[in-house]
Amino acid sequence: MRRSFLVSFAMFLAVAGLSLTACGDDESSFAPRDDESSSSIEDVTPQSSEDETSVSSSSAKSSSSVNAKSSSSAKSSSSVKSSSSVASSSSAKSSSSVTPQSSSSAKSSSSAKSSSSVASSSSAKSSSSVTPQSSSSAKSSSSAKSSSSVTPQSSSSENSSSSVTPQSSSSVPSSSGYVPYDHKADLGDAIRIKSSDYKTFVDERNGRSYYYITINGKNKKGEAASVTVMAENLNIGKMIGWALDQANDTLIERYCYDRDTTNCDRYGGLYQWAEMMQLPSRCNTESCADLIQPNHQGICPDGWRLLTQDDFYIVLHADNNKHGIEDVRAISFGGFNYSGYSLVGAGYVWDRRLSGIKEGTYWYYPEEDSANPDTKAVADAADAHLDYLIESKSSKLNGFSVRCTKLEE
Repeated sequence: MRRSFLVSFAMFLAVAGLSLTACGDDESSFAPRDDESSSSIEDVTPQSSEDETSVSSSSAKSSSSVNAKSSSSAKSSSSVKSSSSVASSSSAKSSSSVTPQSSSSAKSSSSAKSSSSVASSSSAKSSSSVTPQSSSSAKSSSSAKSSSSVTPQSSSSENSSSSVTPQSSSSVPSSSGYVPYDHKADLGDAIRIKSSDYKTFVDERNGRSYYYITINGKNKKGEAASVTVMAENLNIGKMIGWALDQANDTLIERYCYDRDTTNCDRYGGLYQWAEMMQLPSRCNTESCADLIQPNHQGICPDGWRLLTQDDFYIVLHADNNKHGIEDVRAISFGGFNYSGYSLVGAGYVWDRRLSGIKEGTYWYYPEEDSANPDTKAVADAADAHLDYLIESKSSKLNGFSVRCTKLEE
């Protein structure tokens, strides 16, 4: 009987052992195997299914390893770290900014920092952005920070972060190949006034040649009168910046529009009142009425004097004129030029600012303003779009054009 008990007990132990072995296959406590974790870190293309879009809210920082748990997907509340790449054989979900994206679009709301690069199946991404992109397009609402200088690129376009220095074409510097302006282009109207009506003379101070013309008309008394005047603006002197006063009383100074001597060549120099008058520069801020002479020469060449209001009245009322000031302006200055005077849009310096080239012009007369003789002088102006003469009492410190009248022999 004892033997029978021992046999029965042995059979019981065998059955119990089989039951314990069957219980050991429960999947709930199964740890991931090496061949089901993330693949080699050399594979840099995270992938996902067609309808999956992930949005990340944190930043990804490179270090050394990838932690993932699952046979098909890896979920983690920590950041994904890698010194070279982020890889997965399936889809990866994480709270970090390394966001797996679908083949249609990818969106990220975070910034990414990395010293390496993450590449998609279609284009290489810079380490300045760690968001992998699909073969279609990638969108990010965040800024990317990187220790490298590689610009992120998509498969369809390339954006450069380099700057381009704009160039300007507004200034025209003088050069050795410059051809002097042909002032004949502004003379007359080719019908009433022809080129043969003009004569030339040379200013011996600088060798510059000028056209001049005799204009017949009426004076302020309505009597027949004539005046011989330059058909160009005077151009002589050392160029200085228009923000400076022409204060060197030992030489003639001039402004050239835009500090460009080619503008002086075409339109003449621009002069403050005392400079035009060849009086001490103090006469721009105090009255020098006692120094103004009849037939005042100023900066005009020998044998010539400064244009006066009486002279210009004859020009404005020339025999050929039918349109007032428009017959004094050159055709290039919106006029008819029936008088032959050929007034051009030289521009001017007003309150230390340049203005009006091709559109307007001012000129002084050798006369102070009676109401403000210390600081103002008598001047006139013309505009390319106006049909009347503009009379002015202007600051002596502005910069205006100069015309000269030939002394009667």
